[in-house]
Amino acid sequence: MINSAIQSQESRLFKVLLGTLIALVVADGIISEFLITNGAAREGNPLLQTWIGDDMFLPIKLLGVFLAAVCLSYIGRNNAKLSLICTTSFVGVYTVVVYWSLSIVLYTQL
Repeated sequence: MINSAIQSQESRLFKVLLGTLIALVVADGIISEFLITNGAAREGNPLLQTWIGDDMFLPIKLLGVFLAAVCLSYIGRNNAKLSLICTTSFVGVYTVVVYWSLSIVLYTQL
């Protein structure tokens, strides 16, 4: 009984982290596109550089995060702790990226 309660908590936490990760990637895409189109920044990811300013930039970022979510969910079936650690790490990294991008917006006063 205790084991299933822990698994249920881990499952809820994983879903919240996954939703947070998706929201952060969307925020990063919107802020990045805004900064780049206004000349305040450039895309650091060489794979996405060709798509910036195109209508496909945000859908491509969304596709990437949904593929990552599927992979993390698959990992979670076999190793819930590893999946939680990876997802938490990605949320941490994207939080820093979004705050960095927001600081550029505030610094450049766009």
